[in-house]
Amino acid sequence: MKGRVLSLKGKTRKKVDLPELFDEFYRPDLIKKAVVVSQANRRQAYGPQSTAGLKTSAASWGSGRGVAQVPRLKNSSRVARVPQAVGGRRAHPPTVTKVFAEKINKKERQKAMRSAIAATANSDLVKARGHRFDATLPLIVVDAFEELVTARQIAEVLTALNVWQDVEKAKRGKRVRAGKGKRRGRRYKSKKSVLIISTKPVLAARNLPGVDVTTVDQLNVELMAPGTHAGRLAIWTQSAINAVGKG
Repeated sequence: MKGRVLSLKGKTRKKVDLPELFDEFYRPDLIKKAVVVSQANRRQAYGPQSTAGLKTSAASWGSGRGVAQVPRLKNSSRVARVPQAVGGRRAHPPTVTKVFAEKINKKERQKAMRSAIAATANSDLVKARGHRFDATLPLIVVDAFEELVTARQIAEVLTALNVWQDVEKAKRGKRVRAGKGKRRGRRYKSKKSVLIISTKPVLAARNLPGVDVTTVDQLNVELMAPGTHAGRLAIWTQSAINAVGKG
């Protein structure tokens, strides 16, 4: 399988042989499993204090008053402590001892990784994710791309590669999150756009909407299949393609 190496102007420089892993069979089941395991292993457990809802002066009035024998606050008739009462403790609250971690076989994880990489070269899968572009996949650019230091320069290259419309789509897709998360430091939700894979991080690209940046040694399935859906629009540098072939 051949791939074109493009200049920063979008012109074909040369053709190279792609690594064998780009011919990997598409396995959406393994990709989903690998992403879910990755998300589960970084989930942080939470829970209330062990004595929450129990620090109260409530005590039962006993029998003979014609009311339920449940704990009631001193100098009041309000019920407390028991979970069936309004304002009482939680019956089964979340606990910090709960383990969310999951496991995946090593060979399954490796195959999911290869399958996700191969999916970045499949135009049908990439378009099915909603990405907008007018280029031949996989997108490979010269190593000079790694030397760019401003977002403006990177935007010019993405325009020349005919993928800038996908960044604009991600910019329009930013919206306020529904629910309580909007007041917990995650107010906005954004769309995913281009993934830039290189040997040196192209840090300036992180300023563009929806654009993610990674290096070959930090590449993972979740970056290539956000939300467990493979087919991320990816831009590779020539040295990154060589490195992933050796790995």
